[in-house]
Amino acid sequence: MSTFFAREFFGLDGFEHAALFSDETPVWDALGRAMDTYLTSWHGWEILSPVPDGVHILGGSIFIDRDCVIEPGAVLRGPLIVGAGTEIRTGAYLRGRVIVGRNCIVGAHSELKTAILLDGARAPHQNYVGDSILGANVNLGAGTILSNVKNVGKEVSFRSGGDTIHTGLKKLGAILGDGCRTGCNSVLNPGVLMGPGCITYPNVCLRSGFYPARTLIKLRQTQQQVVLDKLDLP
Repeated sequence: MSTFFAREFFGLDGFEHAALFSDETPVWDALGRAMDTYLTSWHGWEILSPVPDGVHILGGSIFIDRDCVIEPGAVLRGPLIVGAGTEIRTGAYLRGRVIVGRNCIVGAHSELKTAILLDGARAPHQNYVGDSILGANVNLGAGTILSNVKNVGKEVSFRSGGDTIHTGLKKLGAILGDGCRTGCNSVLNPGVLMGPGCITYPNVCLRSGFYPARTLIKLRQTQQQVVLDKLDLP
């Protein structure tokens, strides 16, 4: 049975922010006090890449490493750490308590809030990433939503091996292990944990739960074809 420690989901060797994760607590703890402690102790807040006119910086502590591309129209709110070589495209909204690794993509009109992206992770097209962690080289299909709050306002829990795992959190989105990929317009409900290498079909609405490494989540649809000249059209 999984212990839900970070190293079951991510290869942390070489990740600059590996200190966010503990070998003794569940992976989602990195989104709570561990993140606040890490951000408080960050060694320096400075912007080392060009920030063109039209980028909106709303305040808070911000670090942007070298060789980043920040496009006009992006909105940045600290605390925020952006690793070297990352691209933040127009309309992206990074709204605090966000740590982005090296060579990531935060795409047009994507929104990140209380999120950790390991190196090479991509949220490239109209994605929402709330209270979530994306492993190395994760790719979110266009329109993928990582929902982080239950409509009923209760604690986020999930099923694993017949057991109910209680996180103690009212806000928790998804934990996606290294190399996971979601299909376009997927919705991951609060408390989805996917081991490395999982893939979803497009348009999947995924229930909370633990999905072991290299799981393929399929979607079967029933479609009907009708000949147009048989329809009663105006």
